[in-house]
Amino acid sequence: MGFTETRFPNVEPEAFIQRPLQERLRVLTTQWAEWGFGAARNISVLYLAKVFGAWLIGGVLLVTLTSHLNPLDPASWWMNPIVYQKLLVMTMLLDAIGVAGSWGPLAGKFGPLTGGILFWSRPGTIKLSPYKWIPFTGGNRRTVFDVFLYYGFLFAMGTALLLPGQTAAELPALGRFQAYLTDPANGVPVWLTQHAESFLLIQTTPLVLAVALLLIIGLRDKTIFLAARAEQYLLPIVFFIVFPHFFEVTDMIIALKIFLVTVWVGAGFSKLNRHFSLVIPPMLSNTPFWPPRWLKKSMYKDFAGSDLRPSRPAHLIAHVLGTIVEIGAPLVMLFVAGSALGGQLTVTLATLLMVGFCLFIISTFPLAVPLEWNMLFAICAVVFFIGYPNGVGFSVFDMSQPWLPFAVIAIPVFFVIFGSIRPDKVSFLASLRQYGGNWASALWAIHPDAEHKLHRVHRPTTDQIDQLQTMGLPYPVAETFLQMTIGWRSLHSQGRGLFSVLLEDVPDIDHRRVREAEFGCNAMIGFNFGEGHFHNEELIAAIQEQAQFEPGEFIVAWVESEALWSGIQEYRLIDAALGVVERGHWRVKDAVAAQPWLPDGPIPLTVTWRSPQFEQLRFTATDIVGPDAAPAPLDDAVTLGVDTAALTQFVAESEQLVEVRKP
Repeated sequence: MGFTETRFPNVEPEAFIQRPLQERLRVLTTQWAEWGFGAARNISVLYLAKVFGAWLIGGVLLVTLTSHLNPLDPASWWMNPIVYQKLLVMTMLLDAIGVAGSWGPLAGKFGPLTGGILFWSRPGTIKLSPYKWIPFTGGNRRTVFDVFLYYGFLFAMGTALLLPGQTAAELPALGRFQAYLTDPANGVPVWLTQHAESFLLIQTTPLVLAVALLLIIGLRDKTIFLAARAEQYLLPIVFFIVFPHFFEVTDMIIALKIFLVTVWVGAGFSKLNRHFSLVIPPMLSNTPFWPPRWLKKSMYKDFAGSDLRPSRPAHLIAHVLGTIVEIGAPLVMLFVAGSALGGQLTVTLATLLMVGFCLFIISTFPLAVPLEWNMLFAICAVVFFIGYPNGVGFSVFDMSQPWLPFAVIAIPVFFVIFGSIRPDKVSFLASLRQYGGNWASALWAIHPDAEHKLHRVHRPTTDQIDQLQTMGLPYPVAETFLQMTIGWRSLHSQGRGLFSVLLEDVPDIDHRRVREAEFGCNAMIGFNFGEGHFHNEELIAAIQEQAQFEPGEFIVAWVESEALWSGIQEYRLIDAALGVVERGHWRVKDAVAAQPWLPDGPIPLTVTWRSPQFEQLRFTATDIVGPDAAPAPLDDAVTLGVDTAALTQFVAESEQLVEVRKP
């Protein structure tokens, strides 16, 4: 893998894409374990330039210049409240446009590099309504009114970002805050007292409009609401509006401290499961720069012996450097007093540990690429916990009203708890399960003759396989590279269950185009952040309205997150033409114990319901060398009553397979 060269799987593409699915998965998972996605390093440099150049340097220039601050004198403004307020607003705006998280090649956007605004500013594109029972919120196509709401939100956020700040004369609460900071009796650090009189707050009128519009948007379209990362930014923006007007600026700063800690502790809590250890090996494998290959391989139990389950070091990293640190360090930051037993030094070390935590995530380039979010949280951690020390009036015990800390944590804690118990009711983003490995997810299994029907769906971009070919890759090479995403999925617990469902219920699965649904969803609605609820049966029904698949042509294996320590994951088999045709579940411990390519066969599945329409599905084995290849059926269409093992044996004996060259 060079600076400008993609690391493709070391196979003969034409032969590889005809091999049985499980054989392909073995090659793909081994390839990912050693090389990750295989994207050229210049792609990673592009992301680093985006986050450190455009977001950090460009953002600082934008924030300071629009606030009449000197960008070349950071000592005068690094503690100014308006700076981190505008950085947060800017990051939310970029997410809402689609140029922050879920951007670029690592998120399945090869050309164009963004989805976001290209989709959400166009009437007729797919929207996902979360509460169809509420009047005037239904429908699965974006209207002119939806576009108006979206542009109104962007305009309000942009206005708040560009307007100069409010001064003490305009906002008495800021004047009281400045008086507190400049009183020598309070023992406030010198870096605060030196410039306190020039402190500003963001203009709140456009923020009120932005919040109102985003809430209306959220009732009509969960895609934009979650793409704007409302679960991370909406509550802090409410703090910006409420606290300076009705309480104290000091309360706002403490509330932001509490919120940061709640997010980290909630995310740490979500990692207390069987799934999380499986996240670490493929995450480290995708890190392009610092880990040597031997370290990547050591994350697997026996890489040389093809045992790609997590090793003991992987478990250690997951639950010590991951779970314990993410819960323990933020609690130290929040509750350790700044004056007792070197307390501020302890808080500073814990804060730097969490900054390192954020930088580590950036270094791994996760497929949702939430790089700006991690940079924002790292900066805010330094500003709030080092810049505003607990020991000088900025601790959780210093809020003006004793009930305020409980009010601050009420909403995020509710969503963490309720979302963990009922993951079907709450987005995994709102319940802070982004990295926990316990995700709703899906795989698409499309008949090769029918994939072109997806082109009928109204949208501004094409599918990833088409994007790759437009870039000049021959179809077999593009197909082989795109299948790396299903190798990534099978390295996680839910992937083993999803492939088990396909192997059990889709006899011609070896001849289908199996797609990672997160990438497929990106091509349909312009966004995905690992949220499986974006591509459940609601999206499939919206696709079907225009694509018009026949029964059996487009099949989806979809699974819900594990409810809190229930031990099972509930799956659904969805046919685009027929809807949900099967429900069931598997045991998480069976999925975790299996190898990614299921050499011992599918894990045990418990079918709890099957639609009478299930038997209408028809399956036909097909040659899939080309994107528009004609079907090459067996003597008769294969129905669900066929002996799957016999079919697999027939395919294996009839194909000319090429041995995979060792990397």
